[in-house]
Amino acid sequence: MNQSIVILGGGTAGWMTAILFAHRWPSADIHLIESSDIPTVGVGEGSTPYLKNLFDQLNISEDEWMPQCNATYKNGITFKNWSTQPGCESYFHPFLSQYDADIIPVFEHHARLRCHGYPVQAHPDHYFLTKQLTDEFKKALPIDGNNSVVTLYAYHFDAAKLGMFLKNKSIELGVKHSYGTIKSIQQKNNGDIAQLTTNSGEILTGDLFVDCSGFNALLIDKTLKTPFVKFDENLFNDSAIAIPSAKVENYKPETKSTALSCGWAWQIPLTNRVGNGYVYSSKYQTAESAEAELRKLIGVTEQEQPAKHIKMRVGRVEKHWNKNCLAVGLSQGFIEPLEATALNFVQDTINSFIQAYEEGEKNKQAFNDKMNYAFERIRDYIVLHYWSNSRNDSQYWQDCKQIPISPSLHKLLGVWFSGGSLSDELKAQQIDQYYPSASWLALLAGYGVFPPFDPTKKEDFSQDIRSIIARRQALSAQFKKL
Repeated sequence: MNQSIVILGGGTAGWMTAILFAHRWPSADIHLIESSDIPTVGVGEGSTPYLKNLFDQLNISEDEWMPQCNATYKNGITFKNWSTQPGCESYFHPFLSQYDADIIPVFEHHARLRCHGYPVQAHPDHYFLTKQLTDEFKKALPIDGNNSVVTLYAYHFDAAKLGMFLKNKSIELGVKHSYGTIKSIQQKNNGDIAQLTTNSGEILTGDLFVDCSGFNALLIDKTLKTPFVKFDENLFNDSAIAIPSAKVENYKPETKSTALSCGWAWQIPLTNRVGNGYVYSSKYQTAESAEAELRKLIGVTEQEQPAKHIKMRVGRVEKHWNKNCLAVGLSQGFIEPLEATALNFVQDTINSFIQAYEEGEKNKQAFNDKMNYAFERIRDYIVLHYWSNSRNDSQYWQDCKQIPISPSLHKLLGVWFSGGSLSDELKAQQIDQYYPSASWLALLAGYGVFPPFDPTKKEDFSQDIRSIIARRQALSAQFKKL
């Protein structure tokens, strides 16, 4: 490929785009321009296991990138205080591995029995290996480093440092870089973007333009006027606060998500600090009140650390690839960081676009449809966290129980409450490619979202659980502490 590509905006999204393009299209002329006056949002400090694929794809080792980004391992997420159901006030959402392959069907079977009224233990904390490893301060990587063992883990990292690391790697691959603020944008007669002109007079022309300008969405929105679909009807949170705190020497390899009065707080351990934040709805709480609530949770005063306040635009564009412009990152859309999906969307968008672009313009609609379907289905999964809550301590949480849900999610819940196979329904709707059935089951079972027990059904499944726990404990000996 010998085309000219202009990427507007740096940060993780911009430099991830640059390095993947340069890796795939070494003969392309790639130029990334960013403004030194516009800071990156930088609230995302967690990932899903999909991020590991990026470094594997680029042949970059963990020993190289993790120390430079203050990165730590992540085995999953602990959700605390989202549910008030007895025994379900907290649950660990695991990343799965091949060690769980024979446990997943047992967990799914027990969850279905529980939906049919049997008093079986279906809380996910009793089943999955990564919960055991996390409690023992171990990463999900065997002691012998056997690469044939498929383990799923993710990372925590400093978003600004990750962007800088990818920047340096991109420049090594020949990506051009400059600083500048866009003064004007010229379009062709057919609406395509022709050139960008900076306030210093630099003119950037290209065959393809990539909008990584964040929520500003300078190309995809302000220039091409691409319609934006809001998700505020069923995702209330539109604001966030970030406050760092001192590092923890012995950290558990997990993200903590704690429900607060009008949203939830994250706590993410890095090698040099703990990243803390509060995602909330400004309709239900002021910024001052939210900051005070977060400071009370983490015990950090204003004199010790200032707070960073962020406004979020939650939703998606109708066309991620419009004319000769591709939107990547916050410019294309955003679903709040509850399950750390932001970088997932960036990677998936870039890799899917590369394939579609190589196959020609005819694939533009199919690409846009795919990305929109991904946003809609992942939105449903995030919505389920709120719709399933059992809190009554604020109007926010009470209103969350009344959130409108999509026909897709409505059908999934119908299958769940009837004791049917959620796995089969996810496959039928082609949703399991985003989150497998075990993840959906872990969320519902972890919250205690079940029909009432049937007092006539008294089978004892305790031996099954004891056997699973014993097996999990034996497996954990193959892993080492952090």
